[in-house]
Amino acid sequence: MCIVALAILAIAPSRAQGADDFHLAAFLPKIQIKTFFPGADRIEIVKDTPPVAAVYGGGKKLGYVFLNSDFVDSTGYSGKPIRILIAITTEGVIVNAKLVEHHEPIVLVGIPEARIVKVFDDYRGLNIAHLAEGGTQDHKLDIVSGATVTIMVIDDSMLRSAIKVGRKYGLGGLTALAQQASGPKFSIAPGPGTVKDWPALLGDGSVRHLKITVGEINQAFAKSDDPEAKNRPESGDPKDTFIDFYAALATVPTIGRSLLGEGEYKNLKNHIPEGRQAILLAGTGRFSFKGSGYVRGGIFDRFHIIQGENSVRFRDRHHKRLSRIAAKGAPKLKEVDLFYIPKNAKFDPTQPWRIELLVNRPTGPTKKAFLTYTLGYQTPKVYLRAEASAKSAYEESASGGKTPLWRKLWHEKFYEVVALSVAVGLLTIIFFFQDWVVQRPRLIKRTRLAFLIFTLFGLGWYANGQISVVNVMTFFNALITKFSWTYFLREPLIFILWFSVVVSLIFWGRGAFCGWLCPFGALQEILSKIAKAFKVPQIQVPWAIHERLWPLKYLIFLVLFGLSLYSTGLAERWAEVEPFKTAIVLKFAREWPFVIFALTVLSAGLFIERFYCRYLCPLGAALAIPGRLRMFEWLRRYKECGSPCHRCAQECMVQAIHPDGHINPNECLYCLHCQILYHDDQKCPVVVQRRQRRERRAALSAETKNVEGKAT
Repeated sequence: MCIVALAILAIAPSRAQGADDFHLAAFLPKIQIKTFFPGADRIEIVKDTPPVAAVYGGGKKLGYVFLNSDFVDSTGYSGKPIRILIAITTEGVIVNAKLVEHHEPIVLVGIPEARIVKVFDDYRGLNIAHLAEGGTQDHKLDIVSGATVTIMVIDDSMLRSAIKVGRKYGLGGLTALAQQASGPKFSIAPGPGTVKDWPALLGDGSVRHLKITVGEINQAFAKSDDPEAKNRPESGDPKDTFIDFYAALATVPTIGRSLLGEGEYKNLKNHIPEGRQAILLAGTGRFSFKGSGYVRGGIFDRFHIIQGENSVRFRDRHHKRLSRIAAKGAPKLKEVDLFYIPKNAKFDPTQPWRIELLVNRPTGPTKKAFLTYTLGYQTPKVYLRAEASAKSAYEESASGGKTPLWRKLWHEKFYEVVALSVAVGLLTIIFFFQDWVVQRPRLIKRTRLAFLIFTLFGLGWYANGQISVVNVMTFFNALITKFSWTYFLREPLIFILWFSVVVSLIFWGRGAFCGWLCPFGALQEILSKIAKAFKVPQIQVPWAIHERLWPLKYLIFLVLFGLSLYSTGLAERWAEVEPFKTAIVLKFAREWPFVIFALTVLSAGLFIERFYCRYLCPLGAALAIPGRLRMFEWLRRYKECGSPCHRCAQECMVQAIHPDGHINPNECLYCLHCQILYHDDQKCPVVVQRRQRRERRAALSAETKNVEGKAT
């Protein structure tokens, strides 16, 4: 261990000195400019904000190289930016692109990166000037099955950043969007609005409509380059409806009251703050615009909204299912849903927008072909009012009126934050009053089971609130490079968990988190309870072997920690020794080697309770080290514990009690079972003897009184 520690110290200075802020200059060494930009012989960084690099060849400027994440939000499925270097000519044509940094779990280990890199071939030769002026037919999106969200983020960020660069530097004749300081600005007209029937809403453009028949979809796929897409047509009458799709801006009073009904419209206005928008999408037919992917991944990947250079995608928390459309004369549709525009999205309800609908067709066991259909929308002018003095978005941003991103994210996850805060508060109460709680075994056992279920299903599988050893490494790297609280505040649930971990380390050690708030730990324990219920034999690891196995997790942590000081990306890959991502974040939707590893670890836990926590978990090791600094000793012991009594040690689920009777705080998961035994007058020999002495004294006292009564 000393050797590993010295290696870490040796690596640390070089990593700290070489740290960067992920600016353009940090990634330019990843390319050879002569091959990345045909005809180029030199490259020169332009001192601008955001930075770009001008490319020269033959004595003249050929174009620019820039980083997509410098210009637009490129946050992917992982919650971290997908960074791409893009080369564009002075005519506004993309000539090359290279993926230089990402943390996408699907791409890192689920799908070969080569399949993602191949997507960039479709962008070579794309004219951004034509695209910015509405030429959507110039670009074909090649979706990689299984990584739909990642590819859509890549596509969206590449196109929007390229258009912004094109406008900024006048590429291909593009000009900067004018910032109109005067002239009419528009907003949604206030007031109760009237109620219209379905034909009237369709007639004035309040509801926009797209219908695709089976024959039309078959004809479209027949033009595809994919032979499998041509050979698998939809069956049935060509006139049958493939999808009948409708869209409307539900926050316009007249449209909302008409489509939702009075009660549901009031609910909508009460649910979202003033100024935030919501759209109603409805459809019927063979194809679902929602699909089922959002149930597993939380993201609706079959459609998104485009407005200008901005894109809006929706997660399950932005969605509400409705039973019907309330407008008189409306058809009966299979899907009627309300979608709230995310708080941090740039969306102007007075300006035109469009929905891009992604239609897929299976072409193999794991492959699909895709088509894109567009439905445009413009709020009818009758619902708008002019505002001569309205501030532009640019002016509001420049004046500092923009809410920090981390605050928006906390508002976005308000209910999850409240639920987790209540859970942490309840756990704190249990620990502070544990002497009272453990004397009520049925109460504490039921409470613990309920807490484990909440941790697994609510915190883990629903909210993805699983902290990892990667978080530890990221925090340490931030301390030795450039620390900023705002970075950590952007993940509200993870921040609350870490805050609670820090506090609990002072009072109770690592067990408060590992035993109660870790979703993967909860999964192991629940499976173990099920195994015991089915009489699966339990293995008691001999102490001599056990005490030589539990140091393994500390060695794993030190190796990962040393790697993180050298390369965060490399450490993240090796951190796959944690099956958390597979079992909790991705819910086993990964390549088979990772699923097999997670299932193997869980299977071992059926026979050796909390097997992974005992011997392999680097996060547990990382928390155990500072946990040695705890200031209080809350777990009670008798002098007889360990000599002669070993009952607690035999029943401890992770064998955290040494043969001499003392509890190892590094290994204790604070399940409180030993404290239940401490007060149990039927199992603990010390308490049993006390009970028996009380009973004998009581019996003797009763007998004495009886004799005295007879004598009198």
